[in-house]
Amino acid sequence: MTDNFRKIALISKNQQLIESISEALKGACDVLPFSNGIIFYNHLAKSSGDFCLVLSDASLQGVHGLPLKETMDKLGYGHLPFFLLVDRLSREDILKAIKAGIADLFIKPVNRKKLRTRIAFQIKHPISRLKNRKITKIQSYKIPFLKRLLDLVVSGLILLLLSPLFLIVALLIRIESRGPVFYYSYRVGTGYNIFKFYKFRSMDPDADARLQQLKHLNQYNQPGSTHTRVEGEKSDPALNSHSVKELCEFCEQAGGGCLQPLYDDNQMVCEKILLAKKNSNQDSAFIKIKDDPRVTRIGKFIRNTSIDELPQLWNVLKGDMSLVGNRPLPLYEAEKITTDKYALRFLGPAGITGLWQVEKRGRGEMSEEERLSLDNDYVKNFSFWFDLKILLRTVPALFQSENV
Repeated sequence: MTDNFRKIALISKNQQLIESISEALKGACDVLPFSNGIIFYNHLAKSSGDFCLVLSDASLQGVHGLPLKETMDKLGYGHLPFFLLVDRLSREDILKAIKAGIADLFIKPVNRKKLRTRIAFQIKHPISRLKNRKITKIQSYKIPFLKRLLDLVVSGLILLLLSPLFLIVALLIRIESRGPVFYYSYRVGTGYNIFKFYKFRSMDPDADARLQQLKHLNQYNQPGSTHTRVEGEKSDPALNSHSVKELCEFCEQAGGGCLQPLYDDNQMVCEKILLAKKNSNQDSAFIKIKDDPRVTRIGKFIRNTSIDELPQLWNVLKGDMSLVGNRPLPLYEAEKITTDKYALRFLGPAGITGLWQVEKRGRGEMSEEERLSLDNDYVKNFSFWFDLKILLRTVPALFQSENV
C-alpha cells in the first residue's frame, strides 16, 4: 500500500481536536488538517489521489457535514469514505447519515482507541466495489480565446494609462492612515479556486478584526426575514439556554411528552425546536454593510468611484479572473454556498464587474436570493457580446450613491 493511501483529511478549526486526533493516529496514518471545505477541495482537485479518508468536525446539517459530502459526491469524490465527528446524535440523524452515504459517525469527545481501530480497518479493507468505478470529475472552466484577449488588452492598457493615478491614490492613503497601500484577501473564484484578490485599502488597518462587531448591520439580513430579529422583539431564550418548555408539532401529536428532550439544570426544551431556531438565526452568506464605520475618508471616495477596484486589473492580467464575471467571494461566504442552486455561480468566470453590479448596485436594498439569481443568470448566458454590453453599462454604475 502506497503512502498516498495512508493520508487522512481532517476538516476542523479546533486546534486541540486536530492535535488529539493526530496523536491518536500517529503511526497508522498521516493527518492533514484543513480549516474549511473550500481549501480542502482545492487541494483535492490538484491531488485527487492523496487521501484514503475524510474526517469532518461538523454537525450533520452544518456546512462541513451533509452539504460537503453531497458536494464531494457531485464533483466526483464520492469514493472517499466520509467520517463525521458530531456533538450529539439522534436516531433521525443516523438514518439521514446512512442514506447520504456517511461511512461512520463519532460523538465528541472522540474515543481515540475506537477511532484508530475503525480507521485502521478502513485503510486495510477499502471498499472493493469502488475500485473500478468510473469517477466523473468536474470540468474546469477555461476562458474563451476572445474573452482572454479582451482581458489582456484592456487591463494592460488601463494599468499603463492610470499609473499616475495609482501613485496619487497610494500617497493619499498613506497620508491619512498607517498601514499598507494595497489590501489583499483570499477569494474563491471559478471552480472554487482560491487566489489573492487585490484592492486599494479603503478601511482602517484593523477592519477585519472589527467585522464580527458589525454583523448586525449586514445589508443582506433584511428586516422581517428569518435572518433578522425585529426591533424591539425579545431574543428567544431557547437560543441561549434550554429553559423553555415547548414541544414541536411532532411531539405534541405523539403525546406523552418530548421525544427529543435537552436539559439544562432542571429544565427542558425540545431539540427539534432548538435546532430550528438556531438554523433560522444563521448569518446570511453575503456580508455588505451600509455606511460602514471602518471606511476612511479617502476610502469612501475611492469606493464611490470604484477606484479601489483598479488593482484587480493585476488579477485579470495574471488570469485569476476576468474583466466581466461573477464577483469572487471571501472564504467565509463561499463555504456557505454548496447547494446545486447556489454553487452554479462558480461554474462561470469570476470578474471585476458583472450582471449584479450593473443591475442592482447602488439602486436600493437587494436580497441575497436576488444576487444569487443574477450570478446564476450570468453563468447561463455569458458570451463575448454579453460581456461588452455589461462593460458599457458598468461606466454609469461606477458613480453610485450608496455607501456600501
